[in-house]
Amino acid sequence: MSSEQHNSEVRPEDLESEVSRAGTVLATCRKEVAKAVVGQQSMVDGMVMGILAGGHVLLEGVPGLAKTLAIKSLAMVIDAGFSRIQFTPDLLPADLIGTMIYRQQTGEFVPRKGPIFSNIILADEVNRAPAKVQSAMLEAMQEHQVTIGETTFPLPSPFFVMATQNPIEQEGTYPLPEAQLDRFIMKLSVTYPSPEEELEILRRVGVERDVQLRPLLRSSDISRLQNTAAAIAVDERIEEYIVSLVNASRRSGDTRSFHRYVEFGASPRATIYLYRCAKIHALFDGRAHVVPDDVKAVAPMVLQHRIIPSYEAEAEQLTAADLVDLLLSAVPVP
Repeated sequence: MSSEQHNSEVRPEDLESEVSRAGTVLATCRKEVAKAVVGQQSMVDGMVMGILAGGHVLLEGVPGLAKTLAIKSLAMVIDAGFSRIQFTPDLLPADLIGTMIYRQQTGEFVPRKGPIFSNIILADEVNRAPAKVQSAMLEAMQEHQVTIGETTFPLPSPFFVMATQNPIEQEGTYPLPEAQLDRFIMKLSVTYPSPEEELEILRRVGVERDVQLRPLLRSSDISRLQNTAAAIAVDERIEEYIVSLVNASRRSGDTRSFHRYVEFGASPRATIYLYRCAKIHALFDGRAHVVPDDVKAVAPMVLQHRIIPSYEAEAEQLTAADLVDLLLSAVPVP
C-alpha cells in the first residue's frame, strides 16, 4: 500500500477541509464497527491507524477479548478481500502460501494459491505456528510477494496482516523472532472490558443475532485518507523529539538510568512509524498539525514490541510497556 501513499498530494489550501472530511469518514466507520464490537475503541482505532500507516498490526491478549471479532468487523467495513488463517503447531508453509499441483490433463505443474492471497489477512494465534511458517509469513509481510516452487507471485494491493497472539506465557506458543516483530507497525495490548461494557456484551450476545456491517471504505478511500494524513504538518522540534525518543531507547545513545533495563532498543523503522502514526493520531483528533501529545499517545503501541527488556528488567518484573513509560518521562518534551 505504501506505493499508493503519496500518489496525489493534498494541496495546503485543501488540507483543513480534507481533515474535516476524514474525521467524518472515520467516525462513520467507528460507529459501524461498534454495531458488532462493544467497547475496545483503542483496539479498533489502532487497527485503522495501522492500515492508514500502510503497515501490519499485532494484537495481544488472552482468548475471548473480541480480537478476532474486531478484525472481522473491520474487514467487513473495508470493501476488500478477507481471509482468516488459524495458526496451529502442525501448519505448513504450503497451507499459508499455496503449492504447485500436478495437472494430469496437461502434464504440467500449476500453482494453487493459498489464503495469503487476499487484501486483509487475519493471522489468528500467529505465535502457535512453527518457525518455517513464521518465515513464510515474514516474506509476505516484508516483500508483499510469496514464492511457490520457483515462481514469485505478487500479493494483491492493498495487503494488510492483522495478527493476534496469546501472551507468551501461555502453553504451546512459539515466541515471534525480533525481525518479524519489527515488521508490525504496532502492537496493541487488548485488555478486559469494563463492567459496564461487559454488561452490554451480555445483553447483546445473550440473544445472539448475526450483525451485518456495511462496506464503507474502498481502496480509493483508504488512499485518500493516507494522502490526507501524509499532508499533516509536523514541526521540526517534534521531528527532533521523535528521533530523541527512539535514540534514547538504545544503549548506544546517551546513557540514562533506565538503560540497564534495555537489552536492545528500537530500530530506525520505529522512527518512521512513530512519525506516521503521530500524524494519523492528529487526523483522528481533527487537527492538521501534530502536537507532542500525538507522539506520546502512539509511542507505547509503536515501541513496546521493539524494546527488548534485559535480565535486570525481568528480575525487577518490568515489562516493555513499563520501559516505554520510563522513556517518555526521561526525554524532554518540546
